[in-house]
Amino acid sequence: MAVDPRTPVIVGVGQFTERIDDPAYRGMSAVDLATAAARAALADTGADEALVAEAVDTVFGLRQFEISGPMPATLGKSNNYPRSVMNRLGGDPARVVLEPVGGQSPQKLVTEAGNTIVAGDADVVMIMGSEPGSTAKYFAGRADKPDFTEDVAGQLEDRGHQIFSYIDEYTVQHGLTGAPVQYGLLDNARRSRLGLSVSEYRHQMAELFAPMSRVAAKNPFSSSPVERSVEEIETVTDENRMICDPYPRLLVARDTVNQGAAAVLMSVAAARRLGVPEEKWVYLHGHSDLIEQGLLSRADLGAGPASVAAAHEALRVAGVGVDDIATFDLYSCFPFPVFVICEALGLAANDPRGLTLTGGLPYFGGPGNSYALHGIAETVEQMRDHPGRFGFVGANGGIMSKYSVGVYSTEPVEWRTSRSAELTGQIAALPTVPVTKTVDGPGTIETYSVRYDWPVRTGIIVGRLDADGSRFMATTENPELVSLMSDGDPLGAKVVVNSTDNGNRAVLR
Repeated sequence: MAVDPRTPVIVGVGQFTERIDDPAYRGMSAVDLATAAARAALADTGADEALVAEAVDTVFGLRQFEISGPMPATLGKSNNYPRSVMNRLGGDPARVVLEPVGGQSPQKLVTEAGNTIVAGDADVVMIMGSEPGSTAKYFAGRADKPDFTEDVAGQLEDRGHQIFSYIDEYTVQHGLTGAPVQYGLLDNARRSRLGLSVSEYRHQMAELFAPMSRVAAKNPFSSSPVERSVEEIETVTDENRMICDPYPRLLVARDTVNQGAAAVLMSVAAARRLGVPEEKWVYLHGHSDLIEQGLLSRADLGAGPASVAAAHEALRVAGVGVDDIATFDLYSCFPFPVFVICEALGLAANDPRGLTLTGGLPYFGGPGNSYALHGIAETVEQMRDHPGRFGFVGANGGIMSKYSVGVYSTEPVEWRTSRSAELTGQIAALPTVPVTKTVDGPGTIETYSVRYDWPVRTGIIVGRLDADGSRFMATTENPELVSLMSDGDPLGAKVVVNSTDNGNRAVLR
């Protein structure tokens, strides 16, 4: 099939992982990790690497944890991450972009890059991401800290971290700092809807994730290539300690990693001009990018309507069904996002196609905003190895706040558009729950988490006021209530809440 010369194709993918137990471990910077991955992506095109690097006119960079909020990077940083990488590769792109926080960003940027290429505003695009969490931890207590500060001249479109689109003063005041506690609320809300006990739900989470660890154990880019059993994942031990309820450590994304990934996209015309062999070309058949309602506004905290709609929309755009998909890579920072997509598509935990190509965030590694770029890289390689098949990538961002999907294949196809904006509008128009921020009176626990990672074990509560059914947040250090939340099941428990200058506090009634 002949396609329009402006049709975008992915022509190169690269990954890099540095493990702390590697003999040659260096404690690399974000720039150096991305450079290693980008070099691999250039080589993967099968064309002249120097010519491709020089031809890159647009670069999208993904934001690392160290620049994903108002805190400074402890080991220094580049003032222009994408250009620091391109300088090392011998490229000088006309446009570079630094994307906001969000794990959906890699797939969202593949779609954005495709639209840019189709419009004629770019010919050769690089997407890159990296996470040096291992380096930060390694040097944290050492005197010989490196200084990764770089001052690079040139254009940069910095879209800002936008972290406050996911959190605000009220949620932070009530303990929603960090992803484990945030997703703990969602998984416990889902458990409530399903009517499962704590042990039943933990067993289901372990059954969902154990097969992923088998994939990670065989992946040379894994940060923790160790196969884990269902029993090992669900059993709380000193090594598999509780982080935030309902998650022991082996159900939590592994963010202390040094990993990088990159992808090169071109127009078909540019791919031909630069001599990229056609067997390297992979097309994006379907895509979608949807935004969920704000966390506390959602009618059901145990559901993900935007993610569900995104999955179905990408398949519709691609013109294929779930049975036509040969591979999946579902964003798996915690079980909740995987459960939501599995329910939407009718997938079982033991689906013979598997739910990940990397090994999942708790085992392969969770390099922050750039994880899904590894999933895309693995999908591209699988599609090349099995021409004509279809691969599905699901990428999740925020507190299940944004979801992007891509459907990939070597089968040539013209660029297609989605109804993402229209569907996001429909999601925004769904019924919402009113929130009362200052609370004095009786209420009921709707969902919860427990912070085991704080100096004093603390319960985090989302509840409903008896007076009007509005939603509120509260915390508790009350021994009786914390004991119920840690060792029992507080869903539906009756509490009394009092407001303080530092947020709402709850006790049992």
